[in-house]
Amino acid sequence: GSRSSKTFKPKKNIPEGSHQYELLKHAEATLGSGNLRMAVMLPEGEDLNEWVAVNTVDFFNQINMLYGTITDFCTEESCPVMSAGPKYEYHWADGTNIKKPIKCSAPKYIDYLMTWVQDQLDDETLFPSKIGVPFPKNFMSVAKTILKRLFRVYAHIYHQHFDPVIQLQEEAHLNTSFKHFIFFVQVILNLILFIIPKREKSPKER
Repeated sequence: GSRSSKTFKPKKNIPEGSHQYELLKHAEATLGSGNLRMAVMLPEGEDLNEWVAVNTVDFFNQINMLYGTITDFCTEESCPVMSAGPKYEYHWADGTNIKKPIKCSAPKYIDYLMTWVQDQLDDETLFPSKIGVPFPKNFMSVAKTILKRLFRVYAHIYHQHFDPVIQLQEEAHLNTSFKHFIFFVQVILNLILFIIPKREKSPKER
């Protein structure tokens, strides 16, 4: 119906044969063992920035795919605001095109968010894919901001669309993906994801 055709983004591919591709394969193999805590650990001798980059791309693809399956249920009418329950509402700002946070529907917010993430993943100065090209000094803070915002899509799916997820028999996939995500941000980035009530949100918390 009225959903944006842009919401479901094309998959971001890591070039086959590259070192990052090998890291992704390692991550997938470890995940296959079922031990999520082990799966998030930095492989011995590997660069932390590269590990975070590979996993950030992978989480973007997972969330993109999961949200893509429930877009028919997430519409301007059903989700006029981007929220994770009645107390938690998210307003969009990217600091460049939209400097002041704006209130928008969930599908619009998620479209803004996924486009914003994709633009950064495609930026070779931020996410270099070639061996020997250094990561920028602010890479970790960029990755943390991306992951903090991607968390909001999980939160919205759980709060607003868990029934369709069950109908589509995707809850096991969603739960595993979310658990993997939480382990990764806590163990590797030491990032604690709090959902901040709207009334306590400072102008800097976008």
